[in-house]
Amino acid sequence: MVSAVISPSPARAALLRPLPVLAWAAIVVLGHVLGAAVVTRDPLVHVNAPPLVGTFDLRVGPSLLPAALLAAAVLAAGPRLAKRWGFGLLLLATWATGAAWAVALAASAGWSAVAAPLSSRYEYLGAVSRVGSPGRFLDTFVSALASYPTHVKGHPPGMVLLLWALDRVGLGGATAATALVIGVGALAAPAVLVAVRALGDELAARQAAPFLALAPAAVWLATSADALFAGVAACAIAAFACANRPAAAFAAGLLFGSALMLSYGIAPLGLVVLAIALWRRAWRALAWAGAGGAAVFATFALAGFWWIDGLQATRALYEAGIASRRPYADFVLINLAAFALAVGPAAAVGLTRLRGATALLTVSALAAVAVADLSGLSRGETERIWLPFVPFVVLAAGATRSRALLGAAAVLGLALQAGVRSPW
Repeated sequence: MVSAVISPSPARAALLRPLPVLAWAAIVVLGHVLGAAVVTRDPLVHVNAPPLVGTFDLRVGPSLLPAALLAAAVLAAGPRLAKRWGFGLLLLATWATGAAWAVALAASAGWSAVAAPLSSRYEYLGAVSRVGSPGRFLDTFVSALASYPTHVKGHPPGMVLLLWALDRVGLGGATAATALVIGVGALAAPAVLVAVRALGDELAARQAAPFLALAPAAVWLATSADALFAGVAACAIAAFACANRPAAAFAAGLLFGSALMLSYGIAPLGLVVLAIALWRRAWRALAWAGAGGAAVFATFALAGFWWIDGLQATRALYEAGIASRRPYADFVLINLAAFALAVGPAAAVGLTRLRGATALLTVSALAAVAVADLSGLSRGETERIWLPFVPFVVLAAGATRSRALLGAAAVLGLALQAGVRSPW
């Protein structure tokens, strides 16, 4: 009797079923309308494919065929193989498929397009020659911030130091940087699967694997350093989820602290770490992880870079620059619309079916998105800036177990690649 009252009738359930997709579409449409209005008022906001940065430019041709064939193969066999394969093989396949999907999408504009974004004068490679001594670079980083390329101004010095280290061992330039970004960025998907399994729900991890491999956000994975930030952060969170000894928790903290030295935008993901600690009541592990993160901060501080000073300097430059042209209230929704495109409609449907470990990770990641959005530190460009949040939200898509929604994710990725010319 009670279940009959609580459970919706079949007719009512059928009416409610499309609501998550409609809500997802409404956010995207509203973001587009708001973005178009903002661009009309001020074209220099540079959101010319609202809610995305870039321009609308339809490019459909045979070059998209490899990506389409890969998507079709995953759609045909991915869900079945994800259930049958050993977990280690599944992780490897998810990583390889995600990387291949990103490369196939980017290469549809020509092989040069894969590495071209990282060669831009706005990117990190432009600052590598200025490192000289790492100690001197860190000590003067904040005071010299205004003189660096745009993306260096918006981040801590970690990425420049990483590229400098690669250059020192003979792996300098855009090609090596691109391989690093793709390889590490693609680790985000299997890392999230590891975290879910460590929290006790291997089935949810297996169901989510094809969706993570074919996430629409792959359009920006092969071409943006934010993909690397996402991979490092996801690995740190997975390491914390797996930590069963103080040394392991300390190592997870070291990794998370390193992620924070790559991007200020990683900080809200601390909510995911906190949620895992609450779930497990792992206060000791949290303390050890905090000590690991503090060790990274102390190391950089002793070398001359204090993270909070860097964040304040970055915020001042940002508010005086492009943010001054991008209205805060409008971009609260425009940001979410761009993020909605990155995660796809399957994630929206999955949000209505969350449970267990998936709910823990996804809800805490959405809380991190809310913090990032309301902070105003990102006004536009969230299709790439919020890549670290993407895998934890796409994780929800696995709860749908829908091949149609998996296909929709792939079609959306192809449409974004074919229809929008992005600077990344």
